Amino acid sequence: MKNLMPALFLGHGNPMNALAKNEFSNGWEAIGKSIPRPKAVLAVSAHWYVPFCGVTANLKPRTIHDFGGFPRELYQVEYPAPGSPELAERVKNLLAPVAVKMDETWGLDHGTWSVLKHVFPDADIPVVQLSMDETQPPPFHYELGKKLAALREEGVLVVGSGNIVHNLAAYAWGEREVPAFDWAARFEERVRKLLLAGDDAALVHYPSLGRDALLSAPTPDHYLPLLYVLGLRRKNDPVTFPVQGFEGGSLSMLAVKIG
Repeated sequence: MKNLMPALFLGHGNPMNALAKNEFSNGWEAIGKSIPRPKAVLAVSAHWYVPFCGVTANLKPRTIHDFGGFPRELYQVEYPAPGSPELAERVKNLLAPVAVKMDETWGLDHGTWSVLKHVFPDADIPVVQLSMDETQPPPFHYELGKKLAALREEGVLVVGSGNIVHNLAAYAWGEREVPAFDWAARFEERVRKLLLAGDDAALVHYPSLGRDALLSAPTPDHYLPLLYVLGLRRKNDPVTFPVQGFEGGSLSMLAVKIG
């Protein structure tokens, strides 16, 4: 389909990437320049992981600095993208009969703005966030992604933001350029191969992939955004990896582009 938007999963990593000029931020910037300009963005962030399914319905979503212990300049970053109550309503309708809360208390957390700041630096494209219901298993999230597939025909860019490998307990603090740990590299490579092979079932039921998977995704929050993007894939959609690399040995910065 000529006007079909791609779908993206972005490994966001350390919040300081919002301020950085590095291989990851350069890669995000390049993505923004290479894809059609969307009418709006629907973001699924690892950092809105709550016991309900909700969408931001704010006209002017606030920039949330949901982290601690970072330099003052990071807390001064604002990403003043407008919201879109219309898109929020559309998402709610697409996800029916799942109950979706129209939420005006949340905004754009760092999983969203730290990457969009580079992808769309002018902050002039409406952004809506969709929460992930922490009470639900991985297949639920994958099925929600499928329900959102029509958005690609409507000029909406769906962005999942997390990290395929996200183990902060193993992170080499102060040594961000250390090589990936063996288990982390193996799991990321396995995910790549499964994506290219179109093996959605294995990716959805990732805990069954063994010890490497359990070490790489000890909690679901940073992995699950990938499943929403996976659900948007259509037959014969190409899968590419426009950003690659690791931080601290245990954070995969892999980006996945569908379409």
